[in-house]
Amino acid sequence: MMRTGFQSVQPVLILLVILFINTERAVVFLHTMTTDTPGRVDALDAALIDLLAAEPRVGVLEASRRLRVARGTVQARLERLQDRGVITGYGPEVDPAALGYEVTAFVTLEIRQAGGHDPVAERLATIPEVLEVHTITGAGDMLCRVVARSNADLQRVIDAIVSAEGVVRSATLISLAAQVPYRILPLVRAAAGTARLPEMLA
Repeated sequence: MMRTGFQSVQPVLILLVILFINTERAVVFLHTMTTDTPGRVDALDAALIDLLAAEPRVGVLEASRRLRVARGTVQARLERLQDRGVITGYGPEVDPAALGYEVTAFVTLEIRQAGGHDPVAERLATIPEVLEVHTITGAGDMLCRVVARSNADLQRVIDAIVSAEGVVRSATLISLAAQVPYRILPLVRAAAGTARLPEMLA
């Protein structure tokens, strides 16, 4: 009798499992449909990015528990944010000062127009202390963010920069302090229309 009772319960359990899976898929599909507009993020996207920024090694299962949504929803959101280029990586944030590069400077370059920007940028990319290079408007043609171990070492870096073929002259500004460090989360929250940390993470 007990065996017969268990066999009669089995189909019910199978139906419940199927119903749960289909419900989770439907939730994932609904979330996808509501935030599929290019360039748009919503509160859940913002909360997920917030969580990953605070804890880069958090797993999908734990993220779903923290955000109080299905695991499949988190996975779908992550994949879409990556595909759209919103999330570009999960690497660690490294502080140059902690590596001994305590001086930060911004170097404006004037270059020979005949060769263009790309060849100069390729040469600058071979200098480890050059962290970023931008083509700019106004005075100068390119702007570099560089680091050095000291002011004397900064001279070495600048000499390496101006020796790159195509660079005509340079002007250097040394950063005394970072009043507003590079950040992206306020922009994510603004894009999502959430002025503060979403309640699901509070």
